[in-house]
Amino acid sequence: MDLQDADCRPRHLIRDRDGKFPDLIREILADAGIATVLTGVRVPRMNSIMERWVQSCRRELLDRCLL
Repeated sequence: MDLQDADCRPRHLIRDRDGKFPDLIREILADAGIATVLTGVRVPRMNSIMERWVQSCRRELLDRCLL
């Protein structure tokens, strides 16, 4: 099951200002109805906060599951 099967689709993509993302990707996302939101200029804490959040989710959720 993915998001489209659940009748739920992403509305925003939050990304940094790296040059790895060409304008073509932004156009493709815009055609799909997904707005691209850029992070602040020279704000490295934004990435570290999200990395910490993902790490916490992995530890709290996935470590408790037996696979």
